[in-house]
Amino acid sequence: MSTTDSVSQQPPTAVTPVASALVEFLAEARVPTEHGNFTMKLFREKATGLEHVAMVMGDVAGSALVRVHSECMTGDVFGSLRCDCGPQLHFAMKEIGKRGSGVLVYLRQEGRGIGLANKLRAYQLQDQGLDTVEANQHLGFAADLRKFDAAAEILATLGVKSVKLMTNNPRKVQTLKEQGVQVEERVPVRSDVQPENERYLDTKARKLGHHIDWLG
Repeated sequence: MSTTDSVSQQPPTAVTPVASALVEFLAEARVPTEHGNFTMKLFREKATGLEHVAMVMGDVAGSALVRVHSECMTGDVFGSLRCDCGPQLHFAMKEIGKRGSGVLVYLRQEGRGIGLANKLRAYQLQDQGLDTVEANQHLGFAADLRKFDAAAEILATLGVKSVKLMTNNPRKVQTLKEQGVQVEERVPVRSDVQPENERYLDTKARKLGHHIDWLG
């Protein structure tokens, strides 16, 4: 029996979220996955009404392995090869399953915060030759409009004090630190390079400073 198989038989540890100024806890339920049993905890961001999710496994009070992942319908749901979002999501769940504990915070901020419709418009511009940053700017947006204050607040409500953060994005590390999250370690997230996403990954490395050293 594999490590993941054995972990999947372990019930998740109950965590009662504490009160928060930015988010409110709505509901929770056990969600069994191929990587083990998670408890899905649903939160509503008070200022925007957006509903965010924390997928929690095991005891996460104190220090925890954490992935803060922004919604990507095309990659997460439909397996688009234009980005590495889907593989990053499943990498994180697999790593949490291997260790038997951790948190995946899933934020509803599609397209680096520009929404699905504008993301598809940006895709059209990319097919005409612009890179991801140029396409966003052509549409009148900054390269990245995402915010992580809700994620920091969700982690706080779960009792997470410090994190081993699964990310390649230095801005995410810095922003979470500014929100009071102690980042004790950055865990690189590797994914396969495809012909369809190579330019996307290169742009993230060159223009957004992401740590994607395996591109060479």
